[in-house]
Formats: sequence, C-alpha cells, structure tokens
Amino acid sequence: MKKNLFEMGADFGDAWHSDNKEKSNPTNTTQTKEPSKHQLHLAKEKRRGKIVTIVKPFYLSTHDLQALAKTLKKRLGTGGTIKDNHLEFQGDIPEKIRQTLETMGYGFKT
Repeated sequence: MKKNLFEMGADFGDAWHSDNKEKSNPTNTTQTKEPSKHQLHLAKEKRRGKIVTIVKPFYLSTHDLQALAKTLKKRLGTGGTIKDNHLEFQGDIPEKIRQTLETMGYGFKT
C-alpha cells in the first residue's frame, strides 16, 4: 500500500486500507434445478418508450438458458436477450410467456 501523505495519525495496518476500491467478489450460485422446481416471476419495465417483459430467476446452466431463450423467441415471435439469470423479451407479452413456460413444465409464483 502506498504511503498516504495526508494521514492524520491513523495507522491502517494490514487489515485496513485508506481507499475503498478493493471490492470482494460475490459468489455466484450456479446450481441447476429442473423446470418443475423453478418459481419464476414476471415483471414489466418501460425502456425508451417500449415495454420489456422480464422473467426471472432461472437456475439453469448458461448453455441451457441460451437454448431456452432461443426456443421461446421462436415460439413467441419476438426478440429477447439473456441478462445474468433472467430473460428479457420485447413487448408486453406476459400471458403468452406464462402459458408457454407452463406448457414446458416451469412453475410460477402465485
């Protein structure tokens, strides 16, 4: 650690740092669950005047989540993307998404 010229008698030692730029990395839980064990939640957001439907949280591997997003985009006829552990779809289509995912065996919160 660099010596701070303007310290006023404070000794930080090895356990303390004068700058807070060192952040601890959160542990990502990448546990996978089968579709019937999921408790999904639907949300809508307005971005740049357009509505985006969000479905979260998915507990799938990255490859499985990409495959699921691809099938849903084809079935729904809309665009979408993957962010962290949730899917975002263009448009106000929560009922279509719910019906499609329920037929695939996914569960929703009531």
